[in-house]
Amino acid sequence: MSLSAGESPDGRRSWIVAFTGAIAMIFTFGTAFSYGVFLTPFSETFGIDPVALSTVFAIMLFTFYIGAGVVGVFAAHVPSRTILLVCAVISGLLAPSLYVVDGYAGLVIVFGLVGLSLGTVFVVLASIVPRWFESYRGAATGLIFTGNGLGLFILPPAWQYAIDYGGPREGFLLIMSITAAAFFVAGLTCRRPEWADRSTASAGEILEWLGELAKTRAFRLLFVGMGLSFAWYQLLTAYAIDLFTHRGLSTAGASLAFGFVGGFSIISRIGGGFVADKAGFRRTFLASLASAAIGAALLLVPESAAMVVAIFFLGIGLGGSATLYIPVLMQTYSRTKDTAVIGIFNVGIGTFSLAVPPIGTATVAYTGSYTIVVLLTVVALIGAIWAVAIGSQAS
Repeated sequence: MSLSAGESPDGRRSWIVAFTGAIAMIFTFGTAFSYGVFLTPFSETFGIDPVALSTVFAIMLFTFYIGAGVVGVFAAHVPSRTILLVCAVISGLLAPSLYVVDGYAGLVIVFGLVGLSLGTVFVVLASIVPRWFESYRGAATGLIFTGNGLGLFILPPAWQYAIDYGGPREGFLLIMSITAAAFFVAGLTCRRPEWADRSTASAGEILEWLGELAKTRAFRLLFVGMGLSFAWYQLLTAYAIDLFTHRGLSTAGASLAFGFVGGFSIISRIGGGFVADKAGFRRTFLASLASAAIGAALLLVPESAAMVVAIFFLGIGLGGSATLYIPVLMQTYSRTKDTAVIGIFNVGIGTFSLAVPPIGTATVAYTGSYTIVVLLTVVALIGAIWAVAIGSQAS
């Protein structure tokens, strides 16, 4: 095995790749899960009912997970730099698109492409950056997912400010232009390391492997469990800002409060990798989901102090589960099929995401209450804990 000068597992170049990947990661989940900020101003600007508009953002999450998951499964032979640079170009071209797009169909196309671009960058970075590490893989994974947490903290209020300042079209132009620049830098820097095993399987062989995998009970349980592990946060995103506003916060304050869920998640994104290196990835992952379940249950309590504690527990749960699901999968399945494994489980996550935002928005709209939708969040978390615990043990 010959290595380029200065390149070795856990070496200097490894950390450069990880830091660059973390910066690009800010704009993946950060924008995809800011759709709660978009609902009211986009509804007013484009004249679309909020429940109907929520389906646009459901499609964005669908392409974020499923579209990008399919890319992850079948693009293993394409250089990662090429994929990242293509996503940078797509993001740059989409930045001014709302100046020429009007109406529901146009928004579906724009946000569908946004989701595909963001999700593809996430899949590529999440699968190749950990391959640069051996001894510090958990810590490095925590670092790149800290970028996700930072995005969930920064991007909702950033989108809120950009939209309040210049309107949806100008705000979209600004944030997406910055996103394209971050992806371009990642494309120049991040590639699969020379020493990492690369899948030589053809598309047909991958499909055959997935077909055999799908027949196992363990895979089906994990498929559902991982989907529910993200569905609770997708559901929370659909109603959290409105809930916080309902309890007395301003729109900007509610966006900031929701951002703090992502902000607190940084703690567990950084610490979760270190804890999991000692305690085990599956055990730490399940503990993170339990923390989120406690936080979601506390949202049923109307007092302000309970809401603050709920945000903290939700953030800790979000950070740990979002960081550790990939190491859990990598422990369970072949590392030579890393991108394909992440891609196929993203399909499961995306299947849930297609329905979750409209369910959350419609539940609040038609019941006039947040109790049922909060209970649905708790149920999703309990289901995730059960399915992942049973499925991972059976693998």
